[in-house]
Amino acid sequence: MTYPSINEQMDLIKRGTEEIIPEDELVKKLERSRSDHSPLIVKLGCDPSRPDLHIGHGVVLRKLRHFQDLGHTAVLVIGDFTAMIGDPSGRNKTRPQLTLEEARSNAKSYVEQAKVILDIDTVKIKYNSEWLNKMNFNDVVKLAGSYTVARMLERDDFTKRFQSEVPISIHEFLYPLAQAQDSVELEADVELGGTDQKFNLLVGRDLQKYNGQEPQCIITTPLLEGTDGVEKMSKSYGNHIGLQDSPEDMYGKTLSISDEMILKWLTLAADSDPSTIESAEERLDDREVNPMEIKRELARKVVSLYHDDAAAGKAEKHFNEVVVGKGVPDDMPSYSLEKEDLIVNIIFESGMLKSKGEARRMIKQGAVKLDNERIDDIQAIISPKAEQVIKVGKRRFLKVTG
Repeated sequence: MTYPSINEQMDLIKRGTEEIIPEDELVKKLERSRSDHSPLIVKLGCDPSRPDLHIGHGVVLRKLRHFQDLGHTAVLVIGDFTAMIGDPSGRNKTRPQLTLEEARSNAKSYVEQAKVILDIDTVKIKYNSEWLNKMNFNDVVKLAGSYTVARMLERDDFTKRFQSEVPISIHEFLYPLAQAQDSVELEADVELGGTDQKFNLLVGRDLQKYNGQEPQCIITTPLLEGTDGVEKMSKSYGNHIGLQDSPEDMYGKTLSISDEMILKWLTLAADSDPSTIESAEERLDDREVNPMEIKRELARKVVSLYHDDAAAGKAEKHFNEVVVGKGVPDDMPSYSLEKEDLIVNIIFESGMLKSKGEARRMIKQGAVKLDNERIDDIQAIISPKAEQVIKVGKRRFLKVTG
């Protein structure tokens, strides 16, 4: 394998990163890799506590893909065992633990969604239960003996909880140690993670040194704020764009971000190169340029990244016709209605929404229309007719035929 020059590799690696610790060590690893024609082992641990991924998760997954594109070995570590401990990062209380079965079920969905970003044919997928489940109590005592309580309390969220007299369970100290043990088992050269994982990644360096290994380099990526521009992207905040969202939803949701978030989203959500960012910055400073023009370019880039250029074009056309023109799309899905039924049932059975409960909530919020008439009653009935249109929210349409 012929690797790109060190400068070319570092240019791509630095794109959209927060910190490289330490950068000079990473350069030396890359030089040795290039000289020996041997790929670096690049590790990304994922926490399968939730089965749904969004483009906020996509930031660090895209960084792993960058290393794949450079010819290095990408290892996606599914934390099915560590999910049973519960990652305390950013938590002010003990996090609920999952069973091994729950973690593995979520992990299957995680890998399936990650295929949108990673080269799934070359990525190595490891489950840390493979080695952590085999440890006996003597092994755990030895692992715990490699780190001090004082060092653990240097971690920001532990410090705040300790000072506030909020309980910290002993098992929570084991999470960063278990994650670090993954790096020892894999002999990782590089570990990736969000900025909220910095402490855990540093523990990995320490534990590798403790075990006589060359310590891994650490690359952190920023946390992406959601569509509200305030909280980090999360399904629980309702400000997310899912990796499996339709092109129309991706496009429309991206346009809803504030102008202040355009450059950050171009960098992190759209994985744009520095020249694109620089051009966008200059245009945003030009008062004659409408920021919506740049936001539309951003929305197309996001859709193209997770779908393709054709889907991005169709999504923009849909937005222009449906949202700007207040019309209905020509290519909406259809549903055949044989007898009268609850609109809630039709919305669910057609796949417009994932649950009847969600359909009822949308009706209560006034977000459901039948032939452009708002539906307020969750018991509302729809009867067979030649053609009717159900609209849910701003972008979901269904043609109902009788």
